[in-house]
Amino acid sequence: MCKSNETANALPQQTQLQLAYHFPCTIYLIERPDFLDTVSAVSEEYLAIKREQPINDIYPALMSDSYANDLRLQEFTEFVGSTAWNILSGQGYAMHEFEVMFTEMWTQEHHKHSGMEQHVHGYGAQIVGFYFLEVPDNSSRVVFHDPRSGKVQIDLPETDVTRASFASKMINFVPTPGLLMFTNAWLAHSFTRHAADKPIKFVHFNLAARYATPNASACSTAEVV
Repeated sequence: MCKSNETANALPQQTQLQLAYHFPCTIYLIERPDFLDTVSAVSEEYLAIKREQPINDIYPALMSDSYANDLRLQEFTEFVGSTAWNILSGQGYAMHEFEVMFTEMWTQEHHKHSGMEQHVHGYGAQIVGFYFLEVPDNSSRVVFHDPRSGKVQIDLPETDVTRASFASKMINFVPTPGLLMFTNAWLAHSFTRHAADKPIKFVHFNLAARYATPNASACSTAEVV
């Protein structure tokens, strides 16, 4: 109910709203092309095993087995693991009690018309991420979706879907070789259809948290399972 003019005129005239931002969805990006040669070489070995099988016409993609425990990638996995630990710590979690560990790390190679439906990673995952190896022109874009079911239910049309705003239902990023991305595992993601003739290749990884063992340095090393 609106106030009467007399009451309204007695109130201080304030037109500037104060904003309080809470419950954010954060996506972390960093360029690390220095890992490309080593990760690509190991990745190709694991993909070669899958190339012995024909590519599915409906889902034209190859996915390697997990190689998070390959010692040739120790520098890469330690960086990813310590970064995941620091992200959770920076978000306010009591990470001094926890250490992070890989649950999976595998390569995906998506061919023309391939894509990935919206999904999240459960089963204990806390941080998920991508490391892009090969990205031809007209590649898939990685998309992150608004996780707030209440907003999705009562959403209004956006003024301009090409611009990121408070009304956005999803945000997409154009990947580049050497781009490393992290986010919380509860944030749903997907990939648009791949339009290039050459495939897009990227590493996908999941990390969980567990109570730290005595004398462990959780932020400097990432264990694998």
